[in-house]
Parts: sequence; structure tokens; C-alpha cells
Amino acid sequence: MDGAEEGDRGATETAPLPFRTAVDALRTARVRPEVEVEPTRPPQRLAPFAYALEAAVVEESEDLADGRLILLHDPAGHEAWQGTFRLVTLVRAELEPEMAADPLLPEVCWSWLTGALQSRGLAYGEPSGTVTRASSHYFGGLAARPAVSQIEIRASWTPREGLGGAPDTAAHLASWCDLLAQVAGLPPAGPGDGSVVTLPQRRGPQPR
Repeated sequence: MDGAEEGDRGATETAPLPFRTAVDALRTARVRPEVEVEPTRPPQRLAPFAYALEAAVVEESEDLADGRLILLHDPAGHEAWQGTFRLVTLVRAELEPEMAADPLLPEVCWSWLTGALQSRGLAYGEPSGTVTRASSHYFGGLAARPAVSQIEIRASWTPREGLGGAPDTAAHLASWCDLLAQVAGLPPAGPGDGSVVTLPQRRGPQPR
């Protein structure tokens, strides 16, 4: 993590105030206890300024899902973003093959992302992404291994800027953690999330 910590420190030293504000909010945000979050090295060429987090949903020392969230900032604005900030994410979890075969699974997973943002009343625009499911089957000397299926969500959206030009990144992080927990099959975090549909069939926790 030395490189990530170095990038973390350097992320705000020469950055504009709105980006520093957005990063500080990510650093100090509180998330549900099953989600472990830490900084990681951000990509270098996607935007003039970037900050990245990686996270895992953990229960009893075992990973249920993992992902990465990247905050991008271009003070000059970006036509495709329709703003100066962009959030980019990757979320992955292992599933039961039967669940992975559900033809509606991609649409449901995408609705989890948009629903997590909407449930917290977040303003955002220009969402885009993919939902991919993949299965691995083992043969020959590996035939004893059970088939493995995985769901992967890659997405990005533009968080709307608030006072001072910075978006509410703490709330966006919280919604992203809601998505991670949902993909992992955890129950809703609170009474207000009772309408959320969790994943009923997923393979058991994976060793860290």
C-alpha cells in the first residue's frame, strides 16, 4: 500500500479546492461495517486529477464481493461527462450458476446501481456501463471443482456538483457500498431500504 498511500497524499497537494473537498469527504465517510474500504493507486491518464478506493464486503473474515471506486476530476469540464467530476466503478461477486443463468440478471443488477443512488436522493447524470456474467467449468484433472459463475458491474456516472463546486462524494460512496452489499447478498442496511431486492442465491463466502 506504500504506492497507494503516496498517491493518496499527492492527490490533493496541487489539486483544485473542489477536488480536495470531494476527496476529503471520501476519506472521512462512514460506511456500513461489513464493507472494508481503503485507498488504492488511481489511474493516471483518465483525468487531470483522480482518487481511488477499493473495498470488500467481509463477513467472518471472508469476502463476499469486492470492487473499486474512482473519482475523476477535470476542472475544464468533459463533454461526455456533462460536468467536471465523474465516478467510475467496478463491482464483482460470485454467484450460483442457476442465478447467473437468469435472463433478467443484467437488468436487475443495473437497477441495483441506479436504485442505490436514487434511494439516497442523489442527483447524477450521464450513467453508462455494462453488466457481465461469466461461468467457468472444470474438466480433466480439475473436474472435481464445482462450476463458478461471477457477475461484474462496470459503470460510471456524473455526480452533480453542490456548493463550492464539489459533489456529495460521501453520499455517493455510501450508495456504492449499498450496491456492494446488495451484490454480496446482504440484507438491507436499514428500514428505509426494505424495498431493495437482494440476491437470493450466491455461492458461499470466499477465503481472503
